[in-house]
Amino acid sequence: MSDTSVYINHTSAYFPNEPVSNDEMESYLGYINNKPSKSKKIVLRNNGITNRYYALNKDHKSTHTNAQMTALAVRELFDNDPAKLKNIELLSCGTSSPDQMIPSHGVMTHGWLPEAGGIEVVSPSGVCCAGMHALKFAYLAIKAGEVKTAVATGSERFSGLLVSDVFEEEAQKLIELDENPYIAFQKDFLRWMLSDGASAFLLTDKPNPEGLSLKIDWIEGVSYANEMKTCMYMGGDKQEDGSLKGFMDYTPEEIMTKSIFSVKQDITLLSDNIVPLGGRKIKEIFEKKGLGVEDIDWFLPHISSNFFKSKIYDMIEEYGGGIPYEKWFINLYTVGNVGAASVYLMIDELFKSGRLKKGEKILLLVPESARFSYMYAMLTVV
Repeated sequence: MSDTSVYINHTSAYFPNEPVSNDEMESYLGYINNKPSKSKKIVLRNNGITNRYYALNKDHKSTHTNAQMTALAVRELFDNDPAKLKNIELLSCGTSSPDQMIPSHGVMTHGWLPEAGGIEVVSPSGVCCAGMHALKFAYLAIKAGEVKTAVATGSERFSGLLVSDVFEEEAQKLIELDENPYIAFQKDFLRWMLSDGASAFLLTDKPNPEGLSLKIDWIEGVSYANEMKTCMYMGGDKQEDGSLKGFMDYTPEEIMTKSIFSVKQDITLLSDNIVPLGGRKIKEIFEKKGLGVEDIDWFLPHISSNFFKSKIYDMIEEYGGGIPYEKWFINLYTVGNVGAASVYLMIDELFKSGRLKKGEKILLLVPESARFSYMYAMLTVV
């Protein structure tokens, strides 16, 4: 690996439509079995989110694809000047909600950017870590001297999976069977958590000649799938033995009546493990790199819910010595949980806030509950 340094020189964000308040959510997502959700108030009270964005109108119809939103975020990096898109050598796009399985999200985004010409494109998959994987691929490509200019993105369009239509067949089947027609909490829970949007970073091998840049010091990740069962999933269903049965092993009727393509989460597995496992790796990183909390000026943890904020604080205190809340920067409450885009959106807002000073260190933490993966990074303001 060369000694080339890598810098984030520009950031952008794209949100579809107007922000949606808590009271408006079911106007966009609809009612399952024509009844208000029993879990909505409980989930919203715990997650602390007050606004989110949907690529939907109130008729439950899509207004943007994931790829369209991502391309709009990329265009914003270049001041919406089509000629500047020719500077892109690599496009690295992370998401957990592609518009289709094939072609990849990355090439579909590239399709909305014809002015860029023929370039290398990569599409990391996963959930929240997918955006960080996209960033790391772009970072390593520049560091290796393969390219000098790369764009990394994180984006999500979950709303199409959250509308009541996705669950109606299952609800109707439960009614016919004379069973409780309410959808299980593990499915309904995420309807009140997730948001749509996209964000993009322009990476180069030189910092901005004027103004600030963010130098990427390092990016590290870990998966604990070797010891943990599946926690968050889509396109499959969890079996009694904890294994995951994928959509290809269901009949078309079962796919509809069991809402196989809804996003689901094993809440017990999540709450018991997501924070402790994240602490295990952060302890290793702090020890390996000789880091202390005094070395960190800003802490940007991606959290899916305000419920986890104090738990992460306690975890950092146990493993790393404690990072006071005044060093934290989180925008979950105003933009919602945008999965793979969330860490990008935090960086974008902080980078443009006027609060950063040269020499400051920014620690990133991105947990992913799918099968318990984590990404960490350190940035230096230059």
